[in-house]
Amino acid sequence: MIRWRKGEVVRIRREWPGAVELDVTVPEGECRALAYPPLVGRPEPGDEVLLNTTALAMGLGTGGYAMVVAVPNRLPEDPDGPGHLVKARYTPLQATVQGADEQDSPHHARLREADSLEDMPVIVADLHSALAPILCGLYEARPGVRVAYVMQDGGALPVWFSMAAARLREAGWLAGVVTVGQSFGGDLEAVTVHTGLLAARHVLEADVAIVTQGPGNLGTGTRWGFSGVAAGEAVNAAGVLRGRPVAALRVSEGDRRERHYGVSHHSLTAYGRVALSPAQVPVPDLPGEFGVRVRDQAELLAVRHRLVPVPVDGLRAALESSPVRLSTMGRGLEEDLAYFLASAAAGRLAASLLA
Repeated sequence: MIRWRKGEVVRIRREWPGAVELDVTVPEGECRALAYPPLVGRPEPGDEVLLNTTALAMGLGTGGYAMVVAVPNRLPEDPDGPGHLVKARYTPLQATVQGADEQDSPHHARLREADSLEDMPVIVADLHSALAPILCGLYEARPGVRVAYVMQDGGALPVWFSMAAARLREAGWLAGVVTVGQSFGGDLEAVTVHTGLLAARHVLEADVAIVTQGPGNLGTGTRWGFSGVAAGEAVNAAGVLRGRPVAALRVSEGDRRERHYGVSHHSLTAYGRVALSPAQVPVPDLPGEFGVRVRDQAELLAVRHRLVPVPVDGLRAALESSPVRLSTMGRGLEEDLAYFLASAAAGRLAASLLA
């Protein structure tokens, strides 16, 4: 259940588009908090704030902030912009946004009959942390390619939570972000992954789309109980819309849990059981016994998909050039190089599919 606290803002730590990180005093001491000014206004030092402290109480890694729910003594102005889509529906912070394809949108005419991605490569990944390394591999092979990020709603709902997405946008590595389902805050909003992909192609004019959930994977240690199952559905969406799905493998040498060591069971379930549309699966050519393990595990996906060996030479240097810090499940490039190489290999493969 939700844990509540009242606190007072001590200082602004840092901010990025859509989000402000704060230090707040609460009865137990001082804590780190996050506010989304588009939803609650911009808290200032000395403001009283109402906090949801559930993530702190649970000791979450991703999302381990107290969340500012309201600044009671200084509420934000009522929005007067267009839009009829309600996201984070029936929660206290539900937000009304304009969908790219709704009737009052300037893009409605373009999307009304849109039904094809026109062979656009669509890279699908399980974790949000794959976004940056995929881009590293993509740009290493095709500098200047135009890329859109389609963010699913399995993790964080506001894209503002992703500092990486904000920095990648500022660096020019993303042409735009499309938030789909219950997620919101992107350059474009869409109801489903399908309309999100169509908007990426026909509105943002992307050459490549990357689909993955926002920060904060949810998993239960069971075959089906993880939010990355949606990766399989994204492959289906790309296939039915006549795109070219590329299914990025979640690979780890740093995670010693049997279900995630090598090719994660998340990839084997999402692509092997959920994805009914054929995809190209980049299999990184990793060295040694671990590389053999990855190739053997990936063979389970060959029943429906095309396995494509991808060399990884030069990809480490590409990863080191990332404009954002690389991290997955608390591990950086040195702690889990295989994860980042596998993600970058997906970008390299997608680049080879471009005309």
